[in-house]
Amino acid sequence: MKKKLAIIGASYLQLPLVERAKKTGIETHCFAWSEGAICKEIADFFYPISILEKDDILQKCIDIKIDGITTIATDMAVPTICYVAEKMNLVSNSFISSLASTNKNEMRNAFKNGNCSIPKFIEANNNEVNIKDFKFPLIVKPVDRSGSRGVTKVLFENQLPEAINYAISESFCKKAIVEEYIDGVEVSVETISYKGEHTILAITDKVTTGPPHFVELAHHQPSSLSNEIQEKIESETIKCLNALNINFGAGHSEFKITPDGEVFVIEVGARMGGDFIGSHLVELSTGYDFLQGVINISLGKYEAPILESNNFSGVYFLCKETEHILPYFSQENNFVIQKEIQNSNLKNITNSNDRSGYLIYQANKRIQL
Repeated sequence: MKKKLAIIGASYLQLPLVERAKKTGIETHCFAWSEGAICKEIADFFYPISILEKDDILQKCIDIKIDGITTIATDMAVPTICYVAEKMNLVSNSFISSLASTNKNEMRNAFKNGNCSIPKFIEANNNEVNIKDFKFPLIVKPVDRSGSRGVTKVLFENQLPEAINYAISESFCKKAIVEEYIDGVEVSVETISYKGEHTILAITDKVTTGPPHFVELAHHQPSSLSNEIQEKIESETIKCLNALNINFGAGHSEFKITPDGEVFVIEVGARMGGDFIGSHLVELSTGYDFLQGVINISLGKYEAPILESNNFSGVYFLCKETEHILPYFSQENNFVIQKEIQNSNLKNITNSNDRSGYLIYQANKRIQL
């Protein structure tokens, strides 16, 4: 009898997961809003239920008798997954842990208790906050959003109220977090965990638009940082996963590294990285089938990852800032794995939804376009 997998979310982010599960003979059940749910035509079953309606999804999953539940690349689905799994005694992190991994203020409090290296921060639910002891510049962001939505770098105190109001307007719970800005390079770390044992899969170098919104323009694996710095990042990653009680499944951790080599955690998600990092780049650069690993863990199966390949991989995103890469979308290049222009109207971007296309590569060296 086929295993039944509930997948929370049905946008293009979940498409690789649905396709992989179906390819391996698993019956797929997708839950999401109908709008933008491209997976509803591909999944075996689709239910137009908001991913936030955890009790409605729980009841349907009980009726279906699912064998596992998961998602990739979206934080919003994580509490629902953990809630349903906990109620049905399936493999997942605890519901309590999911609340910390999807709220930046709760996350930083957990990091503080876990002795992780974090910037000074304060929560704000209006534009009046006490920042007397803070050093400018600051970063202001919603406590519960991703994809650079609502993020602003603040250079001067008189800019702070507008930045807080912007972050609050983008927040589901109408709260923002204000923290000291850490200058330096930014990386992300992909991990997979089972019963609290963590494996570092890849460290990814990130290229962004910079201030004020820091939207991702490209990602590259493996990292070009020194072995010493990478060892610091790996050590800090394990501390952060433990601080958040992320014991099962994928993890996506983001760090800033100062010019002096200090490592500061920015945030950690209990899911694989978006932007094709988890679904494509990890396997292209290491040979490890991250998607299959996530599916297997959700179904209660686990095999320790074997990282065999030593390739370079990456993704470039198309927008006004990167229009110089347009010729590569019409050329044939042997390093290009996948490419797509989704919108010919290139924008100056303020969040990841403004990007117009992508190009994924694999090679024996880093490809600079």
